[in-house]
Parts: sequence; structure tokens; C-alpha cells
Amino acid sequence: MSKSNDDEFVQSIDSADQLRENTRPFGVDVSERVKRLPAYLFAELNKLKYQKRKSGADVIDLGMGSPSDPPATYVIDKLVESVRNPRVHAYSHASGLPQLRKELTSRYLKYYGVRLDPDSETIVCMGSKEAMSYLCLALLGGGDTAVVPSPYFPAHLHAVMLASANAILLDVTQPDKLLSNIASTCQFLQPKPKLLILNYPHNPTATVVGQDFYFEIVKLAKRFGFMVISDLAYGDVCFDGYRAPSFLSVDGAKSVGVETTTMSKGYNMAGWRVGFCSGNAEIIRALSTIKTYYNYGVFSPLQIAAITAIRYSDREVEKQAKIYQKRRDILCNGLERIGWQVERPSATMFIWQRIPEKLAGEMNSFDFAIKLLREADVLVSPGSAFGEAGEGYIRMAIVEKEDRLKQAVRQIKKFTTTQSRE
Repeated sequence: MSKSNDDEFVQSIDSADQLRENTRPFGVDVSERVKRLPAYLFAELNKLKYQKRKSGADVIDLGMGSPSDPPATYVIDKLVESVRNPRVHAYSHASGLPQLRKELTSRYLKYYGVRLDPDSETIVCMGSKEAMSYLCLALLGGGDTAVVPSPYFPAHLHAVMLASANAILLDVTQPDKLLSNIASTCQFLQPKPKLLILNYPHNPTATVVGQDFYFEIVKLAKRFGFMVISDLAYGDVCFDGYRAPSFLSVDGAKSVGVETTTMSKGYNMAGWRVGFCSGNAEIIRALSTIKTYYNYGVFSPLQIAAITAIRYSDREVEKQAKIYQKRRDILCNGLERIGWQVERPSATMFIWQRIPEKLAGEMNSFDFAIKLLREADVLVSPGSAFGEAGEGYIRMAIVEKEDRLKQAVRQIKKFTTTQSRE
């Protein structure tokens, strides 16, 4: 990168405060629900990444959990074959193709022992993020309260806010403590929370739970009368023999809630936007009602290819999890060699890493991420992007190839060594 371009880049990201200010350039009288939304720092970091790359920098992107590996070849071939069929280009059904819903219910039975009615207890969505947003619109309104994981995946909090509801943030990194905090919140808060959002394996912290945790959640939901949305987005990405349980596998779960899943991670179909919501029939019906007003569903050829993926890709999903496990080990081993204290995750495609103590006292997580991108060409997500509880941490996505992860460690080492000397 030339010095002039570098100077321009530095000026454009001179301070976190300036960057946050630039995320709200409203020149019109927008709604209160939009004004309530916090700055979406991921969008801003991506702008800076593209600016660096446009200037010629080779940025190693550990910021976003977007798979870099392609879907199975036969899945792509099925998509191409389907697209050539002249009969598939009309509007699709908002709830999804019946055969795709049947394949999903077969997978739930095979993996989790859960029986679902494909017609009334599952629906196809444009990714689990859409499902979460529409579920909140369907279940919440002004004056309602939802319990949201903290640190939070932004879509979980923002979906509640866009539904004009209030959010109570509870720490999810200690599941046993979370159970007691949920009970206390329901006992003493008026009005009581109407909805609980869960996300295990958790993004960003990679915290995991066992099935016993969901037994207790169902008991609490029945006792206090709240609904549950379980986001199982990372259920296919597990390591070292750990297997993420499904909320729906617990007796009584379908009476209190639903679960969202996605083909983005294990199947490497993130850009395809194919996800699902399954569980309580009344909640599914409410979600379907909202979806009908917003869209006509996922493009049919994508759903046809997704049928092939679910039907034949068990080994591919297992293979992908092993790839992520190897990348996890490479990145964690490298960080340990340069003196970082690392906790290896049992699931997800993320390393939730505390900023080294010497640097944490000098800069917050956002400034650390900006300086690392500016000076070392490595992009990570600042912990503050996941709420105040994430401050002091960074999230590193293990989506780059193995040699790129090794190179990232070398550049991080050089960066931290230089910062420590200053």
C-alpha cells in the first residue's frame, strides 16, 4: 500500500467514535425502531477491509463467519440442473417445498430422535437470521420483553428491537448461572419476559451445553409461561466428540418453543440462504403468516438442491467439521506459541479470545481490531460488536485456509510485539 493511500485509510478510521457517528447519517425522519438500533460495526469493518484490499493489501479475513469452502459438487450440479428447468422460475411457496420439509424432519429424527410434522411443525426460511427476525415480529410487540443472550449475536438483539420490544441481556457463558438468572428475572420483573432466545453452541463465545440444560429450560418456560427460540446455527460444527443437542429433543419442548437451523455452516451454503424453523405448530403458523406478507419463499432450485444436500451429505458435513477442527488447532497452537492464553472451543467456527493483558489496558476491542487491520492486514471482530459483555475480547473466525491462518499468527505476533514496545 502506498503511503498516500495508507494515510487516507488512517484518517478514515482515526477513531472509533468517529466511525460510530458515521453509521447514522439520517437525513430523513426515520422511525423510532430504526433510531433505536445500535451501530452495526460489522458493516463498517467490512467497508474498511474492502478499502484496504482496493489499495492492494492482502487482508486475512477472520472477521465474519462466512464459509470459504464450497458446497459438495453434486449439490451444485443439482442446482444447475434445476435452474435449467423452465417450470421452476415462478414464485415459490412461502413455507418451502413439501419434500424439503420432509427431508428436514427425517434429519431431525435421525440425528436427534425428534419427530416433526413436516406440514405444521417446520417451515423453510431465507436463513435462520430471517427466521429470527420474523419470529420476533410474530411473537413480540410494544411493551413486551425478551431475554437475549449476552454477549449477543447482533441479529438476536436487533430482531427484538425491530419488533418494538425490550431486551433483557443475560450472560450465557455460564449455563448453570443463566438458569438461575432466568428464574430470578421471571420472578421479579414485571411484566414477565414473554420470550427467551437461546443460542448454543454460542456465537460469539463458543459456549456449549448438554441436553440436561434444555430439560431445565423447558421446566422454567412452563413455570413462568414464556416462549423459547433456540438458534442451533452451529449444531453441525462440533469437535472432539462433542455433539450439540437439540432443544426439541427434550420432552415438552414443542409445547413452549421452536428451533432455527441453517445450511450455511456444515453444508457451506451460506450465500444460498436456506434455513428452517421447527417446533411448536402455533408459533410456526404465526411465522408463516408474517413470511407470507414479506416474501414468496426461497427460490425453488435452491430448495431442490438443498434436498439433495440433506439427503446425501452426511459425510460431507462430518468432513467439514473435521476441517474446522484442524483449523482451530492450527490457530490455537499458533496463538499459544506467541504467548496468548487460549481456550479451545468444542464447537462453532470461532475462537473467542481475550486481548493480551498488556494491550487491553491501552486500547478497547474496537481500537484493537482497527489497528490490527490497519497495521497487520488481519481482520477480526471486536468483542464490543457483541455488546458491552464482549469488551476486552476479539472473535476470530476459522474460515481461512490453513496456510493463511499460520500467516495470520505471524502477522499478529509482529503487531503485538510492536505495540508492546511503543
